[in-house]
Amino acid sequence: MKIRTQTQNQGGALVLTLLTALVIGITLASYLTMVSSQNVATMRSLAWNSAIPVVEAGVEAALTHLHYRGVTNLYCDGWEPVVGGYGKTGTLSDGSTYQVMIEPPPPPPAKDAPIITCLGQVPAPLSPASQFGMILGVVTQPNLGVIQLKRKVRVTALRTPVFNLPMFGDRGIDLRGNNIMTDSFDSTNPSLNTNGKYDPTKTSAEGDVATNSGLVNSINVGNADIKGKISTGPGGSVAIGPNGSVGDKTWVDSGNNGIQPGHVSDDMNVELYPVDLPQVNWSTTYSGTINGTNRLNGVAAPGYYKLNNFTGKVLVTGDVTVYVPYGGSMDFTGQNGVTLAPGAKLKIYVGAEDAKISGNGFVNPGSALDLQYWGLDSNTSVHFSGNAAYTGTIYAPNADLTLGGGGNEVYDFVGACVMRSVSMNGHFKFHYDLALRNLGPTKGYIVKSWNEVDAYSVSYQ
Repeated sequence: MKIRTQTQNQGGALVLTLLTALVIGITLASYLTMVSSQNVATMRSLAWNSAIPVVEAGVEAALTHLHYRGVTNLYCDGWEPVVGGYGKTGTLSDGSTYQVMIEPPPPPPAKDAPIITCLGQVPAPLSPASQFGMILGVVTQPNLGVIQLKRKVRVTALRTPVFNLPMFGDRGIDLRGNNIMTDSFDSTNPSLNTNGKYDPTKTSAEGDVATNSGLVNSINVGNADIKGKISTGPGGSVAIGPNGSVGDKTWVDSGNNGIQPGHVSDDMNVELYPVDLPQVNWSTTYSGTINGTNRLNGVAAPGYYKLNNFTGKVLVTGDVTVYVPYGGSMDFTGQNGVTLAPGAKLKIYVGAEDAKISGNGFVNPGSALDLQYWGLDSNTSVHFSGNAAYTGTIYAPNADLTLGGGGNEVYDFVGACVMRSVSMNGHFKFHYDLALRNLGPTKGYIVKSWNEVDAYSVSYQ
């Protein structure tokens, strides 16, 4: 008996199976290729974006160096001379690196605007391939020819004026007195002053009032006349009395009540810095006393005085700095007072908890640039009372400023203040000196412009 086999049919089935396997293999290979390409693109995107924090780290290092060393003492703290300026290389914990350079500005009167250039480098994905993973492989096997992704930025830095705002209260401002007014002038611009002094016929409307507070009624305008703008923190609101007015000169001088459109916002965000006490050799006694008046002398060389009790009658000549430590006192009420001789400059660093000023507490024949009050962390209160006129600046971020009383003259407070809070319950007229923005003290450098430049994004090392 003969057995017949279906060899032809068996061969067809085998071919069909092979073709099916081939199609499935091609489909699977295409899918895996697509997934691999998507993974590579995703990882490259992550690496590309991760270069920005590296660049930011380099820029922050440069800003910190500028803050402590300025633009004339950059060759220190690991910064070395390079073509065009001073440079430094930094390495982060993940193996990323930055190369940053500071290009100092030209000498004055050129604008103090150093240029920071920073190149950030991060390991590229899939380089090298490793059982440890795409990125980790670069860290664990650094000698296999690392591909680096690079991004480069060019930043312009500018100093920030401490008194960029006339009246700032971090936690709120309450103008509940009567006949309160704010405006501005410029002691360095003849069209906005008379002989360098405030002149009510030559004013501008930049007497702004601002707070970081985002609470309800963060600023109480009351019945004050604010020639300028008011700003609160996000979500904050403003209370205003029936006779209060906020706006430009025309709006306020025309007797309009309420807030002029465009003169209120809730986007204020000011960072307050603690006050640094100068590290100098302090004298613990006055330089002399004549006819009951204590002398502080800084003519031949700057004078530095640490006084536990800063009070009585005081005459300042030359360039003088006074330090009142914590536990001490600063009291210029009654017949007590400080007089600045023509051309004198006075800085006061106050660690005493409470500072009291009234009457002729401070007589400053110069501008607000010549008298600076700096409140240390322990200084929590600055109190003006009576007919206390003040020409100068106050920076005391932990202190509440209370202005009570005030006289019938236009010269009540000339300058600017930065406080924890501000409260007025008298008749104070507040005049902001615009010269403080250009010539006043600064609090370090900030980024003014940020531009990304070509860095030849991929290169081999």
